[in-house]
Amino acid sequence: MTAPDYIRASFDPSDRLVVVVQNQRRREIVERITTALRIASPPFQDWLRYKNDRDGCDIYVGMNPLKPEADNRANGDIQVFKHLFIDLDQKSSRSLQAFEWSNLVPPPSYVLNTSPDRFQLIWRVEGITCERGEALLHALARHFDVSPAESDSSSILRLPGYANKNCEKDFQVAVHAYTECVYHPRDFRLRMEPVDSGLLRPQASREHSVASVSHEPSQFERDCAYAKHALARGFPSDEVVRDIAEFRAHDHPQAEDYAQRTVSKAQAELNQQAGAYGRGRTVRGDNARKLT
Repeated sequence: MTAPDYIRASFDPSDRLVVVVQNQRRREIVERITTALRIASPPFQDWLRYKNDRDGCDIYVGMNPLKPEADNRANGDIQVFKHLFIDLDQKSSRSLQAFEWSNLVPPPSYVLNTSPDRFQLIWRVEGITCERGEALLHALARHFDVSPAESDSSSILRLPGYANKNCEKDFQVAVHAYTECVYHPRDFRLRMEPVDSGLLRPQASREHSVASVSHEPSQFERDCAYAKHALARGFPSDEVVRDIAEFRAHDHPQAEDYAQRTVSKAQAELNQQAGAYGRGRTVRGDNARKLT
């Protein structure tokens, strides 16, 4: 699985993520906050490839999207909880086997092999509040006796497809295993304890999670929302179609047709909104001024 495939499979195009480029030798860190769509694009990947191959930098990505106004990656800046994860930094093979045998957690969505005998486990989730997600992260670390240092929602993990520069010899980070499953709170049966954000109320958390799942927007609805935002900002409709088709090529055999339908619906909704506000004109993405 390539880095763009990993990003497209894990996030929606409009999700705002932090990418961290770190040079340990020079003690330099560069952080970029941008959309999953841009991160998966060829120009951004070319820049990451240059920083990794030629500049000796390690490449990381945040696993949970940031709020629209966020300019940092603190826990309070997380918009939605999309991934649980844990870093098996000691006795990894043994710890990995413990996960595989456990009936308390489902199989990970991804197993990243980040260095010799070291793995990161990632579960794609939905319907989990940030408070419950934090508690689950700590419960995972506590139950399986691994380091809790990276057990918070704003943590960054290595991006597959790029070399780990902290090894004696460059080690290519790769997806060791992959499943398309997306999990829910009921799939994790670990005992949770209070976290810094306050005491968890199990019944209330359960009700909130069920409500979140029942109102979880579909992929089409999320892509339509992205298209509406892009068209309203003046991006040409054919460009928006191309972006969505490229982003969804991995899970839609007719991605071009899917993108066309998505943008058409977004355009119709924008036109309807324009009429409702009495503007007396049609919003047309193709003729609008493109913003940078």
